[in-house]
Amino acid sequence: MNTITRNINSMFLDKVEQQEIRNVVKNCGSKRSSDCDDLDMVTVKAIIESVTEPFTYICNLPLSTGIFPNLMKNAKVVPLFKSGDKHSFTKYRPVSLLPQFSKILQKVFASWLDKFIDKNKILNHEQSGFRTKHSTAMAVMDLVDKLLSAIDNKNYFVSVFSDLKKAFDVIDHSRLLLKLHWFGISGVAHQWVNSYLDNRKQFVQINDAISDIHYGVPQGSVLGPKLFIMFINDLVNVSHILGTVLFADDTPLFYSGLNIHEVTQVINSELVKVKKWFDINRLSLNLNKTNFILFNNKRSRDVSLTIDGMEIQRVKETKFLGVMFDGSLTWNSHISYIKGKVAKAIAVLYIYIYNIYII
Repeated sequence: MNTITRNINSMFLDKVEQQEIRNVVKNCGSKRSSDCDDLDMVTVKAIIESVTEPFTYICNLPLSTGIFPNLMKNAKVVPLFKSGDKHSFTKYRPVSLLPQFSKILQKVFASWLDKFIDKNKILNHEQSGFRTKHSTAMAVMDLVDKLLSAIDNKNYFVSVFSDLKKAFDVIDHSRLLLKLHWFGISGVAHQWVNSYLDNRKQFVQINDAISDIHYGVPQGSVLGPKLFIMFINDLVNVSHILGTVLFADDTPLFYSGLNIHEVTQVINSELVKVKKWFDINRLSLNLNKTNFILFNNKRSRDVSLTIDGMEIQRVKETKFLGVMFDGSLTWNSHISYIKGKVAKAIAVLYIYIYNIYII
């Protein structure tokens, strides 16, 4: 915990007013995805005026006692296919569909948490994920600016694009709560988060099997991503030499210099500290997906990077936040990637139009 600066201020929970509940519901997306009670946000929006007063009372009870209602923790898990083999369980991302009224309560708490974080400057400026006035574009531009600066100075720039194994699913609750306490989330607010994380239940629609969750923050939840970026916040303090750009768990680590051998030695040395931080925080690197690029490589160079004695794969191009980066920063790879996506979209549109208007 020595990499976290302790915040002497504490977060206090206030009473939520009826109008705030109305505003939260109004700003929710009109989604048709149903929760474990077969209720969707469209229905909630239609009835909210009739239930605002009792629901406001229900929201203020946990905010004053620090006890999150158990019935608001039941999640229906929908496996979303990512890519690759559809028959492999690892190729699916579990998304939790939480009770609609639970999302409203989470949004109230999240708005207060955001204000507390911003006022006390808790998050490092390198973190762009799940923050207001931040975006993937800002994170990409930050990395590109640092790249261009190194290239202008004729430096070698090596970036390690790390990949964590199921980062959201393996967060240790006790360690997360300890970090939150250091950040000033104490008292009733700390009890509220502890209760929110504890004794969660989920079921997959296939057979309605229910299982307890003791690790992780729920994907698909409002608070999950915010809690995760607070958990990973102190990663940037592990090395005072390597540069970082953070967007949630997408974390390029980089270093540049005129001498490629010196650059390699520094990165290998600092990666030992980074790996130790991952181990302490019980996060696992996916070495099969972790890779690195040597930028500004005018001549072929033998570069070897390792973590825990295992060699990191060197690639000519990789994807970061939807943008393809190549060693020469030509953007040819990204253009080809976008052309492929457009071609697929046109093909799907053609099939749709053909089936509707021709057949």
